[in-house]
Amino acid sequence: MQTGPHDLLPPAPPGRGAGINPPNRFDAQRIEIEPGALVDDDGEPLPVRTQFFRDDTQSILAWNDSPDIPFRVGCSPYRGCEHGCAYCFARPYHEYLGFSAGIEFESRILVKERAPDLLREALAKKSWEPQTIAMSGITDAYQPVERRLQITRRCLEVFAEFRNPVALITKNHLITRDADILGELAKFHAVNVAISLTTLDGELAKKLEPRASTPTRRLAAIRELTAAGVPVSVLTAPIIPGLNDHEIPALLAAAHEAGAVTAHYTVVRLPLSVEPIFSDWLARHVPGQKEKILGRIREFRGGQLYRGKFGERMSGTGVAAEQLRQFYEVSSRRAGFAVREEALDIGARGLSAEHFRVPTAQMTLW
Repeated sequence: MQTGPHDLLPPAPPGRGAGINPPNRFDAQRIEIEPGALVDDDGEPLPVRTQFFRDDTQSILAWNDSPDIPFRVGCSPYRGCEHGCAYCFARPYHEYLGFSAGIEFESRILVKERAPDLLREALAKKSWEPQTIAMSGITDAYQPVERRLQITRRCLEVFAEFRNPVALITKNHLITRDADILGELAKFHAVNVAISLTTLDGELAKKLEPRASTPTRRLAAIRELTAAGVPVSVLTAPIIPGLNDHEIPALLAAAHEAGAVTAHYTVVRLPLSVEPIFSDWLARHVPGQKEKILGRIREFRGGQLYRGKFGERMSGTGVAAEQLRQFYEVSSRRAGFAVREEALDIGARGLSAEHFRVPTAQMTLW
């Protein structure tokens, strides 16, 4: 049997998207653990236990002025994400907390237990200008621990009390648990849900997004939320040229059949430490395609693996990006979607703050 470079890689922890822990760019020193210390007596990789830490942040709303993002305010109940998507652009944010963007991003989760109270305080301020708040724009508000902690659900209760519009992105079927609150918000045009659908290949999804819901379950979430009167978009993201771009027609057809009303996409982004993590993932899981995929990504990024220029970072630039845009438009029409020009639009522009109110002690929840 021939031995390739990928066969020499130390084994990755089971159930994790990242196979490495790249150095934190802010640390002058770091501890290197020998690969042999991370395997059992049979040479099999040891599992990495997820740890949860209290995040005592004093504010819950994060503001941005990015011209290519359709919302100004975000709300994230968690930092880090156990879904472990190998391509996640949010991984470098974990380095600001003293963790690695690799395995630690998906196994060291900060929990904002006071998020609902902080949100209520923020919306009740006289200075608050009612507008759409995005949840899960950085890390998924419906990652596995939400089933137990229900912080996101309690935040949604606050949104419903105030009737403040909220847009959510998730790849977890768990969001259907909150269909009652989402349905109530929908009555006031105050909610949009985007289900992220990367592939219909269950085996690929298991490797690429190891702790997220399966593609079948995500399509089921679209159906269930639609049945509850909640407008649902599909976000076929990220498109990874050479890996899942051929699935675009099938992804869109399946999402439209499930009830999605709009469709949008982004192209994979590999900022900072995401690039070595994703390159390592390619070497482990699709070694024969690694150089082809990286080469295709460079076609979208002016010869580089990443360019963060506003207006280009979501969709890329050049001939390859234009060909993808046209392919996506044609596929969208054939699937039954009305085509929109924006590569990323989670529905935030279509929501209404008209019914916003500050609840009083005499009001019921809704």
